[in-house]
Amino acid sequence: MDQVNFFKCLSDETRLNIVTLIVENKELCVCDLTEKLQLSQPKISRHLALLRASGLLQDRRQGQWVYYSINPKLADWCYEILDILKTVQSQSKPDDQHPLSVNSYCE
Repeated sequence: MDQVNFFKCLSDETRLNIVTLIVENKELCVCDLTEKLQLSQPKISRHLALLRASGLLQDRRQGQWVYYSINPKLADWCYEILDILKTVQSQSKPDDQHPLSVNSYCE
């Protein structure tokens, strides 16, 4: 993934929030993201499809659920940026309002 496409993926607020949540939680499904972000399933799925097609995310099926995670084949500089995003996000809110904790809603 080149730099322009990487930053294009993160230029949308919804995609940025999706990627940040996945970085923090390692792996999430659509239902987790819809619950946490309070957005419709079609909107989340559209953004996930774009992130997967770009190579930023990968997916795996488990029964009826599809789980998304960061593509392990990303360049090192991509991981450095994602780590910065995670750090900035976790410092932006008090611990009792931590925005990144997600309970699984798929079970």
